[in-house]
Amino acid sequence: MARRPGFRRGKGARRPVRIETSAGGVVFRRSTAGPVFLLIRDPYENWGLPKGHLERGESPEDAALREVAEETGLDHLELRGELGTIDWYFREGADLIHKYCHFFLMETNSKSTRPQLEEGISACIWLPLNDALQTLTYDNARLILKSAGSRVG
Repeated sequence: MARRPGFRRGKGARRPVRIETSAGGVVFRRSTAGPVFLLIRDPYENWGLPKGHLERGESPEDAALREVAEETGLDHLELRGELGTIDWYFREGADLIHKYCHFFLMETNSKSTRPQLEEGISACIWLPLNDALQTLTYDNARLILKSAGSRVG
């Protein structure tokens, strides 16, 4: 019997892989020493990029701007273009989730951040590109940050 794409075998009934879509940003600001990039520390103590789920009817660009503003407290963000999409799988209980995240390059003049503590964001830090690349926890986020770094001159 052939398996249907998007389904997995397990005890009992087959369960579909749940697809989730989110969007986020690589935020930079210019400093006298060169560009610096913003990282956040998530509830699991990992360093990453601000991102979150799309709301119903929301475009990835709008979701990215909203989520970055919510998670970092930055309110003067300007889109500078699309950086690409990453995807990964994870489990939530018995469900397998395939998550896609669209990333956008964003610029700000603001230094001051305010981590979204109620969502478990415990810190925001500004780092030069090489330091940010070494600090990031996940390889797929590192690829997005490298792409951003090559576009910010």
